[in-house]
Amino acid sequence: MDDAARWNALPQRLPDWFRDAPLGIFLHWGAYSVPAWAEPTAELGAADDAADRLTHNPYAEWYFNTLRIEGSPAAEHHRRVHGGAPYDDFLDQWQVGAFDPSAWSDLFARAGADYVVLTTKHHDGITLWAAPGTGDRNTVQRGPRRDFVGEIAEATTAAGMHFGVYYSGGLDWHERPTPPLVELHEVEGSKRPRDDDYGKYCSAQVRDLIDRYGPDVFWNDIGWPDQNLHFGPGGLGELLEHFYRERPEGLINDRFSGAHHDFMTTEYQSGEIPEGQAWENCRGIGLSFGYNQVEDAAQYISGAQAVRHVVDAVSRGGRVLLNLGPRADGSLPELQVQVLETLGEFMAEHKAVLSGARGLGELEIPGAQWARAVEQDGQCHVFVSGEAGTLQVAAADLPVGFDWPEDGVEIVLGGRDAAPIAVSAQATGSSGR
Repeated sequence: MDDAARWNALPQRLPDWFRDAPLGIFLHWGAYSVPAWAEPTAELGAADDAADRLTHNPYAEWYFNTLRIEGSPAAEHHRRVHGGAPYDDFLDQWQVGAFDPSAWSDLFARAGADYVVLTTKHHDGITLWAAPGTGDRNTVQRGPRRDFVGEIAEATTAAGMHFGVYYSGGLDWHERPTPPLVELHEVEGSKRPRDDDYGKYCSAQVRDLIDRYGPDVFWNDIGWPDQNLHFGPGGLGELLEHFYRERPEGLINDRFSGAHHDFMTTEYQSGEIPEGQAWENCRGIGLSFGYNQVEDAAQYISGAQAVRHVVDAVSRGGRVLLNLGPRADGSLPELQVQVLETLGEFMAEHKAVLSGARGLGELEIPGAQWARAVEQDGQCHVFVSGEAGTLQVAAADLPVGFDWPEDGVEIVLGGRDAAPIAVSAQATGSSGR
């Protein structure tokens, strides 16, 4: 079988557990969590997301790149606060006295998550396990001296959730050093490593992740080395065959340079929601994925906003991968925890109607600031937010085909800082069973 036939023979998967999952948790935790600094500018894809985004990058996990851009606020911060020290000093300084993976997983499960995706290697190339080819440049041999991938995988599965791995196949500023990336087009452009040797380096590490930890999501980022898109030894094609064979409930995202995917991804406000395909939106609670000490409530979404974001994604046929950025010591920022606790209170009551629901999209309801609808098992569920008070909703403004009262429904709203209120109706002619 030639390569083209083998690409076509790869599965196109949407396992039931993922199809029915409205929420996953993303974790960005690394040596970048020690400086924990970025300029809080704008969400990716926002109208004011400037052309010089990488110079003023709000992503703290990109600190290794941003500090090397001459004249950037991060470069100045690094000189002033850290004396221009080598980036790898942060690995050695990284201590995790407050890390409790079981407590993390209990929180994520309470929030209503069905899966957790851990950043096992970001663009700085430092791995959170003793990855092959890294020597001592990992968290087992230096700094924390812990196998974070193993510990978090074990805690995640013990809490009844699926475990996934994020891996930066497109960039590794240590293994394949590049000049600082200044323009957005450079991220997936000419400065991205494309050679087969680097691809084999990545493939060996991901194979190790698969064989050691059994992830059900392989979440790659920034593409894959072009010369490695083959089925020879160490090629991406061979790696994906291995993943699908070993993980029958596993699936991959769409960030493999177009080679293959099971679901599409958008990020913050960037990217188009695909028609007729499974998709996921990833975003941080703040503007950054990695913990950023500069951020506060002004940059964070509220618990109510997080709830609306999840319901909105489900109403459009998707799901949300909501990121937490732990502090270097393993403690979770209190404002981030509050968001998850609020999300958990809502999901405890409503997750059952969101899991596996058919999205009915956005509604225009006079007097409401926000309204979305889903359908499941012959019942429509409408979620509404708006100013505090009683709102009378006409039956004509609700989805057709369901037994709404002729005079509509009355909804008591809690205000813009409250989670949406839900009202439901059976499909016309349904027995209700």
